[in-house]
Amino acid sequence: MLQRLFPHPLLSLLLFVTWMLLVNTFKIGSLVMAGILATVIPLLTAAYWTNRPKVRNIPAFAAYVLLVLWDIIIANIQVAKIILFYRSDQIKSAWIPVPIDLKTPEAITLLAGTITMTPGTVTADMSSCGRVLLIHSLHAPDPDAIRDDIKSRYEARLKRIFE
Repeated sequence: MLQRLFPHPLLSLLLFVTWMLLVNTFKIGSLVMAGILATVIPLLTAAYWTNRPKVRNIPAFAAYVLLVLWDIIIANIQVAKIILFYRSDQIKSAWIPVPIDLKTPEAITLLAGTITMTPGTVTADMSSCGRVLLIHSLHAPDPDAIRDDIKSRYEARLKRIFE
């Protein structure tokens, strides 16, 4: 019964929390509206999620989220330092191709989003074969090290989570 009412429980939870954060009030009307959205949107979109990704390792996913949040904080500090204290001729921007081994589109999207959310880097493009991401880095004195860091820090964890 619950599976039919909440076909995507994580999406329902995310929608509920997002709505409560957006309204920023803990009132009965906000709770009811969050509950309605968290129930109706997954039900309406369930037909489009026929091959829904399976998160194989929930604790690893939680650890990944914490790692990304930590990396975002650290990257904000690093970008501020680069902008405030580096002269323009000291900043070494670079385009970095990152070959990926992930198979599921959801894992690839999560990797690309993680790179983009981290200040100082952005995922700009994906190859037509879907096996290489093009990353732009604000400051990349060693592009190979950044590529290797993305593969070991993010891609390896996403493989454990989704594959």
